[in-house]
Amino acid sequence: MPDMNLKGWIERDGVRLTPADVEQMLEAGPNALNGCGGEFLLDWDDCIARDALGIMPGPVPPGTVCCGGREVARVAPDPPPCTLEEAIVTAVDLRRDEGVVAFSGGVDSALIAALARLPCVTVGIEGSHDIAWAAKAARMMGLDLEIVSPTGDEVAEALRRVVRVIPDPTNPLEVSIATTLFFAAAWAGEHGHTRILAGQGADELFGGYARYLSSPDLAAELERDIVDLGRQGARDQAVAALHAAYFSMPYRDVRVVRAAQAIPAAERVRAGVRKYPLREVAERHIPAEIARAEKKAMQYGSGIWRMIQRLARTNGYKKSVQGYLTEISRAEHDY
Repeated sequence: MPDMNLKGWIERDGVRLTPADVEQMLEAGPNALNGCGGEFLLDWDDCIARDALGIMPGPVPPGTVCCGGREVARVAPDPPPCTLEEAIVTAVDLRRDEGVVAFSGGVDSALIAALARLPCVTVGIEGSHDIAWAAKAARMMGLDLEIVSPTGDEVAEALRRVVRVIPDPTNPLEVSIATTLFFAAAWAGEHGHTRILAGQGADELFGGYARYLSSPDLAAELERDIVDLGRQGARDQAVAALHAAYFSMPYRDVRVVRAAQAIPAAERVRAGVRKYPLREVAERHIPAEIARAEKKAMQYGSGIWRMIQRLARTNGYKKSVQGYLTEISRAEHDY
């Protein structure tokens, strides 16, 4: 077989495949990828394939195998049904051979960290909530934690790099999330890691946002937000790529998605508790105090959003962060 290039990783039936395994499998033709899971972009001969959920960015639609510019096969893994706990444990186990965990101390990342036992990195402005809580959680769980505390100048430089690559560079929410992730990816890249395990998808799958508590149609809102995960993933991976890394997402594993969506919406947000089923699983693996704790979104808990507001005011945009971001974007894109 001519040169095969694999970015990410591939599994079949819960078993990780080596590049040699993949080469041998492809001798049977593109349809051999049909039952494969993982997070991958694979090219060989004149063919290119991408994982089913589109976690790994690429030039073909998620879950397709294209040869000679046309679709010739699908990637549609169909693992056996399992419980939510079994799904999460398997999803993390498949991803834990290398990398770091983007850790905030919230239930999403704490459960991943407890199962993966990989080095963890927390991003937060000095004195921020996330630094204090993540440090406490790491001590309770016996985790190896690195804290990255960017300065105002470093955030300003990160903004310039972020707006060049994300899809919506003048949206304050998008930029603040991407900038927080930028520093986690930078640390990973500097320390030779390409994979960053992260909790993306948990809020949408299990009902983590505060607005879900008063949603008039929770099931429909959850479904809309799950559909939006692809767009969010493109943002996050664009930032990680700046540091030759990628975000690996256990909660977006096909097993976890299937198990979560089998739980009625009313059970995901139950008695005023968001992410109820995830917290139940987490309590069997991490301290209950961490499993039950409510936490601010990363851009707020890390202090990155407040720093962006401060930079906007310093640059003459007292009431409009969006105006400040528009100015940066214009400068970086030369328009």
